[in-house]
Amino acid sequence: MSTSYHEEQRRKNILKLRDLMLEMPDFCFEYFQGIEQTTAERTRLGYAHDLKIFFEYLLQYKTEFKGLEMHQLTLAHLDQVKVRDIERFMEYLTFYEKKTDEGIQIELQNGETGKARKVAAIRSMFKYFYRKQEISSNPASLIDTPKIHEKNIIRLEVDEIARLLDEVDSGEQLTERQQAYHKYTHSRDLALITLLLGTGMRVSECVGLNLSDIDYRVNGLKITRKGGNEAVIYYGAEVEEALLPYLEERRHIIPQTGHEDALFLSMQKRRITVRAVENIVKKYASIVTQIKRISPHKLRSSYGTQLYNETGDIYLVADVLGHKDVNTTRRHYAQMEDTRRRRAANAVLLRKDPETVSAPAEASETVIPEADADHTSSSEQE
Repeated sequence: MSTSYHEEQRRKNILKLRDLMLEMPDFCFEYFQGIEQTTAERTRLGYAHDLKIFFEYLLQYKTEFKGLEMHQLTLAHLDQVKVRDIERFMEYLTFYEKKTDEGIQIELQNGETGKARKVAAIRSMFKYFYRKQEISSNPASLIDTPKIHEKNIIRLEVDEIARLLDEVDSGEQLTERQQAYHKYTHSRDLALITLLLGTGMRVSECVGLNLSDIDYRVNGLKITRKGGNEAVIYYGAEVEEALLPYLEERRHIIPQTGHEDALFLSMQKRRITVRAVENIVKKYASIVTQIKRISPHKLRSSYGTQLYNETGDIYLVADVLGHKDVNTTRRHYAQMEDTRRRRAANAVLLRKDPETVSAPAEASETVIPEADADHTSSSEQE
């Protein structure tokens, strides 16, 4: 029986979490079971990875824990953790070394976002056991979240979007080897990238699409959002024009067992992966621009920017992109809002002739949120 992409990902995350818990202190089982109803599998798996790094640090550097194995740690040990231990751990994360399972020494670094994620995991665990009165203090509540500085938002300009689609369509500037594959993937790649650019969907939502998710009567697509909620989004004429030839081609492909309903297939006739889509986008986008690192999420940003330019409706952008909080969207449009306010300064004339009023300088960048980028490590040939 065919399993949906999201069900399969959920199953994999649950199994990975179980494997991690076998290496971690026994009290972690109680913690993850306790937060199961309020968190997604991916969130709990991320917490487990981050907490494992925290426990490894404590065993190596906290004197009272020297000589212990991770599974020997108890809530009594957790109660001995002080604010300074967590603060030193945050400094340690900036740069540290560890051995892989194969015994290879590797160097690791964490920036603001990585540190903030680990603080969140540690806070969640301490808060859980403190509220249950299983530990006597909550030092994690006294730790400040690292300030995350705004980064320049990368997106494609309108002319770059057109050039990207032209390149996907023609494949003229691809290498000889890439052109050999392009003969077989042209329709799929064009449909895939046009869909990302024309709907702003997340890459995980795109690879999870099934043939049965398409409503041809209204040009609608049923997608599964982050957190597992279903939603229907709509595509326009240009997306339909790119999608229909691929759907006709897809009808004649016999997929591997378990992938019968998948919309986008790899050359191995399996559901395409997030990593494969990232590679496809990178392949074509690198021809269009050498100074921008374009990912599927940057295509999402480009769509959101264009949608806001056309409508000026922040609530519509937030709804279409699937942002739970419109304020998240609004924060990233501060510069554009300032541009609109500048334009408003001369929109209403009092005594001047319109021809004598010069237009104010406008900001050149329009931005779209990057906070919900998908991170998936699966790999597959394009």
